[in-house]
Amino acid sequence: LLQLLNHNVVNDLILLEPLLDALTALEKDSSLLVRVLALRGLGNVASGSPEKIRRHGSQLLASMVNGMDDKDDPNNLLALEAMSSLSKILHHLEERDVQSMLLHIAIRIRPFFDSEHPDLRRSSIILFGNLSRFSRSDSEVFSEQILNGLVTLLLHLQDPEPGVVKACKFALRMCGPSLGCEELREMFGNHLREERGIHYGEFINDVCKFLMRSHPTLLSRLISTNLFYFKSPWRELRAAAAMFIGFLVLHVDEEQGQQVDLDQLISGEW
Repeated sequence: LLQLLNHNVVNDLILLEPLLDALTALEKDSSLLVRVLALRGLGNVASGSPEKIRRHGSQLLASMVNGMDDKDDPNNLLALEAMSSLSKILHHLEERDVQSMLLHIAIRIRPFFDSEHPDLRRSSIILFGNLSRFSRSDSEVFSEQILNGLVTLLLHLQDPEPGVVKACKFALRMCGPSLGCEELREMFGNHLREERGIHYGEFINDVCKFLMRSHPTLLSRLISTNLFYFKSPWRELRAAAAMFIGFLVLHVDEEQGQQVDLDQLISGEW
């Protein structure tokens, strides 16, 4: 059934709606595997019948959100399937279809950015990038989430898993237009192309320079978030966080610099 929905033959079936209803009903099955496969089948509609997603968008979105919120998912298998399927579905929806659930999804997936499992990191970050596309006509709805996740995405450009680095490049390119800084948008678009390598030190230096010009009031928040990563399990991120803070302090003006708590920085544990 789930493979059938992956092919365009479903366009010729008058049974598409009953098939979707049957899969939706399986979301409450006692078997975790059945629930995972049901979500996969619903996500396959994006491949098999993309032009019909709009008609069933609210049903599909609700199923994916329910999957991410499932309490009986200790290894986050449902959440992983829901995030992967939702990324496919979002390509065929418009902002009005997603708006009511945008913040809920963004907040729900944020903890997965730092998951010990690379597939969860990668899928959640890709989904975040896809969600950011819906923030542009009403930047206030999603801009706070982008700013909250910015340090994490920039640090995970140093992630030990190449797939996560690729996901961060995509998400930052997608988020760039919502940051309110043309220089950052251009940087992310030009330097974070999938096939292009970056010199991280030079890149983060320029990012900090433009951040302090466009969002000087974010200094304390940016430093606090980086300090959190001093205890990251990945040494690459610990080093990147220290570098990030150094460049932030370098590019603040004298008045801003007085707001920096040097004792807090010095006492940061590695």
